[in-house]
Amino acid sequence: MTTSLLALTGGAAMADTHSGARSSLQTSLDAVVDGGSVAAIAEVRNGEKVWRGSSGKSKVDGDHSPPPSARFRAGSITKSFTATVVLQLVGEGRLSLSDSVEHWLPGLVGNGDSITVRQLLQHMSGLPEYSTGLLDRAGIPKQRYRTWAPKELVERALEAPPAFSPGAKYEYSNTNYIVLGMIIEKVTGKPYGTEIKERILRPLGLTRTWLPGTSPEVTGPHAHGYAAVEKNGKITSVDVTRFNPTLTGAAGEIISTTADLNRFFRALLGGKLLKPAQLKEMKDPGAAGGYGLGLEVVPLPCGTAYGHTGETPGYVTGSFTSADGTRQVTLATTPFAGDSASAAKSLLRTALCD
Repeated sequence: MTTSLLALTGGAAMADTHSGARSSLQTSLDAVVDGGSVAAIAEVRNGEKVWRGSSGKSKVDGDHSPPPSARFRAGSITKSFTATVVLQLVGEGRLSLSDSVEHWLPGLVGNGDSITVRQLLQHMSGLPEYSTGLLDRAGIPKQRYRTWAPKELVERALEAPPAFSPGAKYEYSNTNYIVLGMIIEKVTGKPYGTEIKERILRPLGLTRTWLPGTSPEVTGPHAHGYAAVEKNGKITSVDVTRFNPTLTGAAGEIISTTADLNRFFRALLGGKLLKPAQLKEMKDPGAAGGYGLGLEVVPLPCGTAYGHTGETPGYVTGSFTSADGTRQVTLATTPFAGDSASAAKSLLRTALCD
C-alpha cells in the first residue's frame, strides 16, 4: 500500500524547549506522517521542559493539521486506568490479587475458580481473545454502532477453548480486561467507567479525557482515524472515527489527549494514585516478561520505561515514562497506508533517551 492518495504536510506547535530539540522532534514527528500516518500528535517532557507538536492533517481531505491538544482514541492505554482502579481496591482491602474470577463472578467462566485477578491483570489467564471476527480485513468494526454488554463479549471469547492453563504463560487478551471491568462493578456497585472518573480523572483534573460509553463520537478538535480499503485496484480511505466503544469497553474505551495521558502516568508512577505496595506490584513483570499489572515494561539503552500502547480502529498510540519520572512521551497516530511504526518507535526512543 502507498500514500499516493494523500497530500501529507507537516505542521508544528511547541513550548518551553530549545530550538535544536524542537527541530529534531518535529523532524521525527514528520517522519511518522511520511511513513504512512494521516496525522501524528505528540507531547514530550524532560523535567520542566515541554514540547508539543503535530504533523499531517486532521482529515485526509482537509487542509489543517490537528492541534497538539487534539483528542484521539487511546485504545489499550485504557488498561492502565482499569488496572489502577483494581489495585486501588486491593489497597483498600476490598479485593485481593489472589481472588478468583469465580469468587466475584460465579459461573461466568468455566474454569473461573482457577483464574485469579492477578492473572487477568497480567494476561496470564488463558482466556481467549473476544474480538476475533468482530473486525473485517481492513480493521473496520463489522457492527459499528451496536451496543455490546461486557458479558456478551466474554461469551464470544468462550466459544473458543482456553488458550492455555491459567498461569502457564503470558498471552495478551483483551478479554482479561473486560472481565476486570465486570469485577470492578461487582466490588463497588458502580460501572468501571464511573470508578475511573471518580478515582482518577477528577482528582487529576484530566478534563480532556472521556469515557464515551455508547456514544460513537470523538468530540472537540480531533484527528480522524482511517482504514485502507482496496477498490478497483486502488487504495481508498474509509473514515472509522465513529463507532460504538462498548466494543472495546474496559480494555480500550478511553478518548484522551497527549497532555492528559502524560499527566496520568506521571501521577501513577509518582505514587499519587497507588500505595507503594500496589505500585511495586504493578511495575513488576514477573513471569510475563515485559508486562506488569496493566503496565508495559520496556527496556531501553538509557534505562527502563513504563507505560502502555494502544491500538483501536483508526488509531495507534503510545505513552511512556522513564523510571525516574523525568522524561515522558505520548505519541498518537492515525496510520493509513505504508508503515509508520518504525518512525514512531524511533520518536519514542529519542524522546526518552536522547
